[in-house]
Amino acid sequence: MRWESVDPRRYRTTQERLFVRNHTSTPTIDASSYRLRIFGDGLATPRAEGGAVSISLAELKTLPQASLTAVHECTGNGRRFFAAQQGQPAAGTPWSLGSVGTVRWDGVWLRDVLAAVGLDPRALTIQATGLDDPYVTGGVDHGRVRRPFPVTKALDDALLAWGVDGDPLLPDHGFPLRLVLPGWVGIASIKWLGSLEVSTTELTSPWNTKWYRMTGGDFPADAPPLDVNPVRSAWELAWDATLPAEPVRLTGRSWSGAAPVRRVDVSLDGGRSWRPAVLDRAGRQDQGWTRWSIQWARPRPGSHELLARAIDAAGRTQPLVAAYNDNGYFFDAVVRHPVRVA
Repeated sequence: MRWESVDPRRYRTTQERLFVRNHTSTPTIDASSYRLRIFGDGLATPRAEGGAVSISLAELKTLPQASLTAVHECTGNGRRFFAAQQGQPAAGTPWSLGSVGTVRWDGVWLRDVLAAVGLDPRALTIQATGLDDPYVTGGVDHGRVRRPFPVTKALDDALLAWGVDGDPLLPDHGFPLRLVLPGWVGIASIKWLGSLEVSTTELTSPWNTKWYRMTGGDFPADAPPLDVNPVRSAWELAWDATLPAEPVRLTGRSWSGAAPVRRVDVSLDGGRSWRPAVLDRAGRQDQGWTRWSIQWARPRPGSHELLARAIDAAGRTQPLVAAYNDNGYFFDAVVRHPVRVA
């Protein structure tokens, strides 16, 4: 997603403008023959994988339908700034801040599906597995993309989504069904959802033991898997944009995986001085981002750096320096956005 293309009057991100991140290739799936398979010893009646409960898309749609608006974000959003801003290159796709969007997902609460199937009160974790091709790297086949999450999250706000804004999911976004874990790292919201294994023990996969953990830098070897996204901010401007030397209203958005954004402070002089932005709290939807604006009364000709720093209701504040890690996850530092005034 290109921030200069964002319409300040439009709150949500359309599917066509939402970033795409796949581990392999986008599969072609026939919705009419699609089945979601649910199994494991965490069900009220334990089931082996071969005897999984099999649910069609039409059967899912007989359950109470729900919609949820939430920020959806790649764990590597902002990765390029480890090198560009902190002089610490990290491996992975060099995203700027465009691997994020706020989406209205349409589907059914996972808790309703689990209630219909029957859940053992001792159930602890659920492993979601996609239907895309197995991920092979370095000559090693890691199997299909899959990742576990706690039953507590499943019973809270996890959604099985078949659409966005009333339209079916596009193939790149998980057609015909995907998991959505609001506020969590994007990898947890498995696309092309094929199965859910419900277990009374802690399940693992390479996507929470090998990847999507903080490694390197000052992080210990046993750093836990990443789950809740950090606090971030972005200006609705092109990188190195040219602005007129006249009063101008600047806009941006801030978001957090843990709680609503409570305050945004901005600097128009590279961090020498700060002032609060005006928040559009009334326009915030569900777990989406917060829009804000600032009036720049006297922009002087020349080069400038714009900074935006958000604080969420959980007390988390964007730092000036992000904690380095080998894979460039969670760049949450205040980004120094260059502009020219002419």
